[in-house]
Amino acid sequence: MVTLPTEVDLKAEVLEWFHATWNPDASLTEWRTAMLEAGWAVPSWSTRWFGRGLPAWADGVVRRAIVQAGGVGLPLGAGTGLMAPTVYEHGSDELKSRILRPALTGEHLWCQLFSEPGAGSDLAGLKTSATRDGDEWIISGQKVWNTSADHADMAILVARSDWNAVKHQGLTYFVIDMRQQGVEVRPIEQMNYHRSFMEVFLTEAVVPHTNVVGEVGGGWTCARATLAHERRYGREGASIAKHAAGRVADEYRAEYAEYNKTYEWYPQRRGRSDLLVDRTRVRGKGDDVVLRDDLMSLHCFQQAAEWTAQRARAARELGRPPGAEGSIGKLATSEIARRSNVLHSRIAGPRGMLKTTDDPVDAIVAEVLVSTPAQSIAGGTDEIQKNILGESILGLPKEPAVDRGMPYRDVAG
Repeated sequence: MVTLPTEVDLKAEVLEWFHATWNPDASLTEWRTAMLEAGWAVPSWSTRWFGRGLPAWADGVVRRAIVQAGGVGLPLGAGTGLMAPTVYEHGSDELKSRILRPALTGEHLWCQLFSEPGAGSDLAGLKTSATRDGDEWIISGQKVWNTSADHADMAILVARSDWNAVKHQGLTYFVIDMRQQGVEVRPIEQMNYHRSFMEVFLTEAVVPHTNVVGEVGGGWTCARATLAHERRYGREGASIAKHAAGRVADEYRAEYAEYNKTYEWYPQRRGRSDLLVDRTRVRGKGDDVVLRDDLMSLHCFQQAAEWTAQRARAARELGRPPGAEGSIGKLATSEIARRSNVLHSRIAGPRGMLKTTDDPVDAIVAEVLVSTPAQSIAGGTDEIQKNILGESILGLPKEPAVDRGMPYRDVAG
């Protein structure tokens, strides 16, 4: 019987290694390589793949210990948050040996190519085609709402490899090189003037057969795994302490600053509820009893949502599979954004339409009002989350579908 370390013992062990290994003048890649080789980058993974075979809760304990001691963590983004855990769970050993290390060190940047103009909420209805040609696959189609695709080296991609299979069974999951002829990336200008999302056009792009994740035709299983990780990990904060110094820390801060440019409007997307009380005072509306009641109602809702999030984090650290908390949390975040939008509108009045005024916070509020609608769409629409909860958790019957059991070629027309 294997004896698992306690949190105290684990923290002591990783700190002993850290103080013996840490070199602030090393490069960021060198430091992360040292973490990988010692098994401290993803300690919950197997010893064969950069881990120590520890429970899932060990990842957070180790990361916090290293950061608090003055070190830095793994890169943020789709590579570590989405691709790596999916490939670790479903990829071949050959594929893992090629792509996991450079993703975890930050040498390769990643993006996600899932949604399409006609297949967003109904992801399984995608039409990007994958045709086998010997040891390669030829990919053609269009993807959209692809964060960071303009500077990604690699991508995870789901495409239709069998048009005669039913909708969910004709998909295959790939790892694709973004730096190749046949991949065109165009930015999408949003109504808040940011350009975080891209549309990607694939014209006979080539993917080696060895870059298939899971089984051919089993792409829906892998895609669901990725989406589960997406709901769990969200967008994390920087893994660095304020007192961290040296070349490693400098390179990490530069990496994080570049990464964060894409997401600088995301606080506004979530509604900036943290500004509501101050805005109420500044605008002299503190005596509005209805407004005060609505502010308190929002505060209570946020607190309840945070308790649910804490339960989800506790379950994750115990190694339990994702449950209903992910969808509940997504719906709660959307509701907080909508309520905050309404309250900001009531507090600001006509000033909420002004991007430039003598009060710089007005510009933030103006951006909130045009950014919050995205919260109910990104990462799976509210309607999809409700379907997941209704069917998977409450046991409600699935929605009627006339295409169930039909070859997708007949459905797509």
